[in-house]
Amino acid sequence: MLEPAHENLSIRRQAMLLGVSRSNYYKPRQKPVDNSSYIEELGKAYLKLPFYGYRRMNQYLLKKGIKSTEKKTRNSMKKFGLHAIYPKPKLSKRNMDHKIYPYLLKNLKIVSPNQVWSTDITYIRLNGAFVYLTAIIDIYSRKVLSWRLSNTLDADFCVETLNEALAKYGKPEIFNTDQGSQYTSKDFTKVLKKNGIKISMDGKGRALDNVYIERLWRSLKYENIFLNEYRSMKELKQGVYKYFEFYSSERFHQSLDYSVPNDIYYGQLKRPAEL
Repeated sequence: MLEPAHENLSIRRQAMLLGVSRSNYYKPRQKPVDNSSYIEELGKAYLKLPFYGYRRMNQYLLKKGIKSTEKKTRNSMKKFGLHAIYPKPKLSKRNMDHKIYPYLLKNLKIVSPNQVWSTDITYIRLNGAFVYLTAIIDIYSRKVLSWRLSNTLDADFCVETLNEALAKYGKPEIFNTDQGSQYTSKDFTKVLKKNGIKISMDGKGRALDNVYIERLWRSLKYENIFLNEYRSMKELKQGVYKYFEFYSSERFHQSLDYSVPNDIYYGQLKRPAEL
């Protein structure tokens, strides 16, 4: 802006005419700070720990030997749209007026497909809001039988998912859920009773009772959701569809001795051991 070699105007006169401070001209120019390595490490940390806010994320980076401050972490996360992901309160709230059924899987050996199906609901953050995903899996093979996304937590999308699974794959001997109002509702249990399916429900506060589908949620989020920036429900549905197809037909499962669910479900292979 200021020209030190100008023939007629001094630096002082140029600064006065341009309305700028002459002192800025004499300040040494600072090289821009290269934060690329920091951002890369932050991104890796977020993929591993998406439930960390900026304070815990900062502590994590410091323990890894990365120079960081709470302010730097907060600003960087804000700049790149990284927000701590946490469940919406009371995701699957119990209705005290609904009947609760006993847990039937204790000490049960699961030895074949369609012996036990299981379902649950999880949340996915989309454009600053939450959408909800339910899925039904065959516990023996880990195959995803049906699923639905919804903007609300009513029982309808759970009933639709159940009806689709029954239409495509027949019926299980036992159907296991948690004690959420969606699954204790008359609409949901009526379908199970109509088909002669035994109803099993997790004990209150015992999340590990439904551990098989919890593993599905973890795999989905770490292997797909957190790696993609879905911006619409349409994009999210396409992404979830592709992942569940991959999960059932291509993904090797350690618990299946590195087989895939479809091979186990359709009897092409046998499980290495009973559950």
